[in-house]
Amino acid sequence: MKAYLIDANQRTVSAVDLADGFDGIRRLIGYESIDSEEIDASGDRLFYDEGCFLRDQSGKGRFRLDNLVPLADKAVVVGATKDGALSQAAVDLGALQRRITWL
Repeated sequence: MKAYLIDANQRTVSAVDLADGFDGIRRLIGYESIDSEEIDASGDRLFYDEGCFLRDQSGKGRFRLDNLVPLADKAVVVGATKDGALSQAAVDLGALQRRITWL
């Protein structure tokens, strides 16, 4: 399914194929503990390292999506249904890139 990897270290947003669901999100982010925030009415969610607020993030890039709390390192945007199952991201790559502020 279509998803997007946000890499604050490289300041890039790239389309990725997320064939392995939550395991793929963990692999892309690089941590086992993940959390998410809904980013719009389409059901798209931003998944990130749950411990990023406690972990030493010295030297890692940071970003903010819309008005959410700034995050460090990597995150994944993917769609989610009301029952929590993952689905293809609805947001367009260009639109997502315009919503990100690099810090």
